Amino acid sequence: MLAIFHQAFANPPEELKSPASDKSKPKLPKETLNEFLSHHPENTFSMNFGEAAVLSYVRQNQRLFCGVEDIYCLFMGSLNNLCVLNRQYGLTKGSNEAMFVIEAYRTLRDRGPYPADQVVKDLEGSFAFVIYDSKPGNVFVALGSDGGVKLFWGIAADGSVVICDDKDVVKASCAKSYAPFPPGFMFHSEGGLMSFEHPMNKIRAMQRIDSEGVICGANFKVDKYTRINSLPRRGSEANWTQWDSHDA
Repeated sequence: MLAIFHQAFANPPEELKSPASDKSKPKLPKETLNEFLSHHPENTFSMNFGEAAVLSYVRQNQRLFCGVEDIYCLFMGSLNNLCVLNRQYGLTKGSNEAMFVIEAYRTLRDRGPYPADQVVKDLEGSFAFVIYDSKPGNVFVALGSDGGVKLFWGIAADGSVVICDDKDVVKASCAKSYAPFPPGFMFHSEGGLMSFEHPMNKIRAMQRIDSEGVICGANFKVDKYTRINSLPRRGSEANWTQWDSHDA
């Protein structure tokens, strides 16, 4: 799967951008999309949202795409407890993982008092998903902690954020400004990057050095020894698009 978001709608950590990328000639989003589509010319779907975003995926097993009321989801992997989650959220037995993620996002964004980290932590399985809430322009990304699914992200030539499960696509697009998306983490365009397994611990950015000795985008890990006393609550306490986490 591939998702590209204009920098106005996604604000990744500054450490993701490498100073060496200016010399390595990263690509523009259109070039990246064309390369991704060329890898799978017969079974790839893509959807454009003007200059704001592009979503694309390959029609294969364990890769899903769904859109409901201006909310769109790319999902890869599977949830072992999908049936239980569907019952919990009042969905039919035939609802797939992408449908569930949209419903969970929409329900908790509008009405739910639960913190986002707890919701994602309740998902059992190997998974990665990208949500684009097109009306407000919000981006939400999460990657399961078991390592069964890989995801990469980086910064393109125009500052856009590129998210893809194909390392070669991200590397070609973002030059040195790319890194693996950290397992057990989630990212929101307004709330930033945080661990849903350890939401009260700070995050450390660790420099990545490639085989040529050049600094690449950083790896992000939980600092197990440093805790956050409290997380600021912004906007409505019931809005999932504003981070709202448990107190320490």
